[in-house]
Amino acid sequence: MIEKEVQELLSFIDGNPTAYHTTASVRNILLKEGFSELLESRRWQLEPGRSYFVCRNGSSILAFRMGEQLENYSFNVAAAHTDSPCFRIKENAEIHMGRKYTKLNTEGYGGMICSTWMDRPLSVAGRVLIKENDAITSRLLTLDRDLLMIPSVAIHMDREVNDKASYNKQVDMLPLLGGAAEEGVLKKLIAAELQVAEEQILGSDLFLCIREKAAVWGCNEEFISSGRLDDQQCVFGILKGFLNAHSAQSINVAAFFDNEEVGSGTKQGAASTFLYDVLHRIAQNVCPSDEDFHRAVASSFMFSADNAHAVHPNHPEYTDVNNCTYMNEGVVVKVHAGQKYTSDGMSMAVAKELAARAGVPLQYFANRSDKVGGSTLGNLAMAQVSMNCVDIGLPQLAMHSCYETAGARDIVSLIRLMEEFYASHFEETASGTLAICK
Repeated sequence: MIEKEVQELLSFIDGNPTAYHTTASVRNILLKEGFSELLESRRWQLEPGRSYFVCRNGSSILAFRMGEQLENYSFNVAAAHTDSPCFRIKENAEIHMGRKYTKLNTEGYGGMICSTWMDRPLSVAGRVLIKENDAITSRLLTLDRDLLMIPSVAIHMDREVNDKASYNKQVDMLPLLGGAAEEGVLKKLIAAELQVAEEQILGSDLFLCIREKAAVWGCNEEFISSGRLDDQQCVFGILKGFLNAHSAQSINVAAFFDNEEVGSGTKQGAASTFLYDVLHRIAQNVCPSDEDFHRAVASSFMFSADNAHAVHPNHPEYTDVNNCTYMNEGVVVKVHAGQKYTSDGMSMAVAKELAARAGVPLQYFANRSDKVGGSTLGNLAMAQVSMNCVDIGLPQLAMHSCYETAGARDIVSLIRLMEEFYASHFEETASGTLAICK
């Protein structure tokens, strides 16, 4: 029996091929839940007990719920990222090879596993900027058809194809759009899909996306596979927990940032001022004193949620001997001595306590000491607004493949942990002491 949350997760991922779609989907869910949308360019007038959200760039979104008793409030923040590794379509995209082939000129976005993108139907999705009257508006685009493919080279022409894995993104990874085609064929397809004139299209942020739907599989239906599990799985889990729980003494925040896969160093990334700007403006509405804002941050707590590596069934030697994780065995706490992850003794203790209260199993991940691992958004966000923070995730295989695998049961664990977190109130009562109450 597949859990209702799993079915909802897979539907969520299938419907969101890019960060722009993910942000729009979260926005629509929040509007249906009665949240009010704010614009950064307008004055904010916030009320206790109300719920709000704000978008930046159409690809990052921060939602928050105001408690009713904010005399000694703090922020409960959980964050994930909306983007995934893929191929971005360049501005002058079409490459016409005489009267034989039409290709698209692309570049890599993030650290993808190139081979997984080959020999499978692909399409195009993202946002398009349209001139309408005296304004430029953003429109979501999904060309819902099998449109492109990146063909691999036959083994007869590359006898070492199974002995090496080296791909030149400018040569090997360009997708085939069709045979002979007229100039501007991609723009014509986009204009027809959006029902606008070609001259109205002023810009775009477009990406390749896979066509395979998410799947549940395994002899006991214990696994799920889809594109973009990293990190839409955590976006979904945080959002569900955020909507299901409330703390009267806290301001609950769900933060979903773009551009984690390329370093977060954009105006909408976790390294930007987005989180600080929103938290500070919330605090100014509660009490205009900066003193109260800094007091609130000192008692606040953050979960940085980004998926983790499960032990590979064919290569267990790639993971640490006893700080390794398995699918369907719970939420992962990630630790790194060089602080690529923010987890420390205090924040891990908080995670353990909340997990115990929620009845959620925890696992612990550390890289082998002779391997360099990835990083995530927690430490970058903390450079802008500092609070106790722990890095977590859900275990998965084939991270950064275009089609990844995770455990079917783990999303429920993440939702339950987030519900417990968002129902709690944190207060620094002494140096090195953090009280957790409801």
